[in-house]
Order: sequence, then structure tokens, then C-alpha cells
Amino acid sequence: MTGTQEEQPRRSSERNATYPAVTRSKSAPPEISWFGALCDDDYEVLAVPDPRLASSVDHCAAIVAEAEAQGFDNVLLPSGYALGIDTMAFAAAVARSTQRIRLLVAVRAGEVWPPQLARQLATLDQLLNGRLTVNIISSDLPGESLATQPRYQRTVEMMSVLRDLLDGRPTELSGHFYDLRLDPPRIATVSGRCPLLYVGGLSDPAREMAAQAADVYLMWPDTEERVAEVVADMSDRASAEGRTLRFGYRVHVVVRETEEEARAAARHLVSALDDEVGDQIRQRSLDSASSGVARQGELRSEADDEGYVEPNLWTGIGRARSGCGAAIVGDPAQVAAKLERYRSLGMDSFILSGYPHLDECERFGRLVLPLLDHGPLNTAPPGTMPLSP
Repeated sequence: MTGTQEEQPRRSSERNATYPAVTRSKSAPPEISWFGALCDDDYEVLAVPDPRLASSVDHCAAIVAEAEAQGFDNVLLPSGYALGIDTMAFAAAVARSTQRIRLLVAVRAGEVWPPQLARQLATLDQLLNGRLTVNIISSDLPGESLATQPRYQRTVEMMSVLRDLLDGRPTELSGHFYDLRLDPPRIATVSGRCPLLYVGGLSDPAREMAAQAADVYLMWPDTEERVAEVVADMSDRASAEGRTLRFGYRVHVVVRETEEEARAAARHLVSALDDEVGDQIRQRSLDSASSGVARQGELRSEADDEGYVEPNLWTGIGRARSGCGAAIVGDPAQVAAKLERYRSLGMDSFILSGYPHLDECERFGRLVLPLLDHGPLNTAPPGTMPLSP
């Protein structure tokens, strides 16, 4: 690593060319994805661990298999140092046992060396026959605490290197964290292009990172008004970089045959929870102090006495988890209609989850998925990486 915090990354004139990601046509159906619980986050009743639901290769593989059987387009494989099994190793283990579903593999930016990661991702994409997508998390190293601005700068540089190498181009980057002039590895992705890069984060540095480098900007649950505001802001930021973005929405679901049954299931989910235990659970997360988590807390404070902040959006689930802190609750038609409303606000991708993850995957697939037109996101051409000369 070379350079000072005041220096700006330098790229060759060829690298300054613009390759805007192509937006998905608004007439195209959204991508519907499920969640693989690799991080010991699977319960029947929140805060009551069940050994049968603990993260293991077998349990998480069963979730992936069920998501494929139900017809989901993609499945997020999360990554957490303290609580999770290794995402890359798990993805490689299940790659050959799937035929159609994509894997959205979470990568913690602070834990990897970009050229080595490029080779790993290309290999994994080969195992999946081109079905790899990547969720970039702007993380610290375990035990490290890097300030917000340089942490996101490191992630932008890492994504720049990844996109170069996985698009089959030499990388030439002199940055704060990486000083590399390197040819791509021999092994390439099936398409010869970098897989779609999904990125989240609500803070200003996170938004700037996504505008510069992401293909899909992910957001956690919020009111429809706030979702529209974020979409507009991120579209403007990306446009200023000469780029376009697609948008993803990460949310829990509680669906039952009737609204009354769904609301009862939501109450049951938090029936053993008190606020002190919930606070302890949230504080264990590595992202517990992030802007996104803070907004999820604000959302709970805006809700009614039953935890609903607007029709069918329930914040009670966030009392026992950091990160994504609300759920769409209702009967199949209500849940489908809520997703369609978010779609009308600009969402191109939905990443859903529910408790227990295997049971709710089957239930959503049976009750709601047939009501939705959906399909995987098309792979975008190389995205622009406008780093100042």
C-alpha cells in the first residue's frame, strides 16, 4: 500500500473512459431473491436460539435448494466474521448442486486482496456457469477500526481493481490503499465481464461509493416516501458520475393466508423478546453504529403501537436484529401489492427473508411468487470507475 490520505488515485487515460451500467427497463420484471442464513440468524422466535436452525453447511444448503425449487432468481449469501460460516467456501460447495438460481456472494472488502479475490470470483463463476453476482460490503478487517471516509475509499479502489481484472483488462491504479499495475488472471468469468456488483450504505460516503462503482444500490426497509427520496438522490449522484444505477430492496416478509394470521405470526416472532435482549443482539453486529442501522432505529420510533410505520410495513422485527429491521406483513395479495408499489418507485431487485428461513421461503414461494412477474437482472457491461487523474 502506498500514497497518503491527501493523494488522489491516478489511472491511465484509457481507464478514464466511461462505461455506464445499463439500467433495467422499467417494463422488465424485477429480480426476486431469497436469503441464505449463513450468519446464525435463523429463529422461530427471535432471541430463542434453536440448534436445528444454527448456521451449518447442511442447513444453509437446504435453504438454497428450497429457494431454487420455489423459483427464486437469486439468493444472498451473507458474510459475518464473528457469526458466519465462510461465504466463498460455502458458495463453492453448493455451486454444482444448483442448476438455475444465481448466488449473490457477500464479500467483506477489508478482508481481501483484490487481485486474489478476482481470481476466486472468476473460479466461482465458472463453477456456477455464469450465475455469480457479488455483494460488496465496505467492512473493516476483524479487529480493525478504520475511519468512515478512508474505509469507503478503500472499497472504491478495490471495486476498481475487480472490475478491471474481471473485465479482462490490466489494472493500473495508484491509490491510497492499492498501487497496482497488473494483468488479469488467466481464468475469467463465463461472460468475460465482472459480475454485477451490489452495494449498500446510507451515509454520504457510502452513497458516493455506490454512485461511482456499483451496478445495484441496495437499501434497507423504509417508508415509500423515503425510498423515493433515496432513489432520486442516488440517481442524481450516479448521473453526475456519468453512470446509471439499478436499485435493490432488502426486506423481511411475514406472509400467511389471511392478514390476521400474518399479524399473529409477526407477534409470535417477538413474543419472547424484551428490549434489553434486543439491544444486546443489535450491539453484537459489526455494523451496529452505521447510518443505515440508525435509520432503522428511527423507523421503529415512527411506528404505531403495534410497530407498523405504514400499511403492511412492520418494524417490530428490528427490535432483535441489526441491519434490515422491518418486514412486509400481510396476506399474499397484500405482500405482492406492497412489492409492486416499491417496484413503481424504482426497485429492480428484491432480497427477501423470513423466519424460519426455510419455512418462510417455501411459504412465500407457494403463496406470493406465482403472483409476481420476475426474472434475474441482466449482466451489465463494464461500469465506469471515474477516478481523478
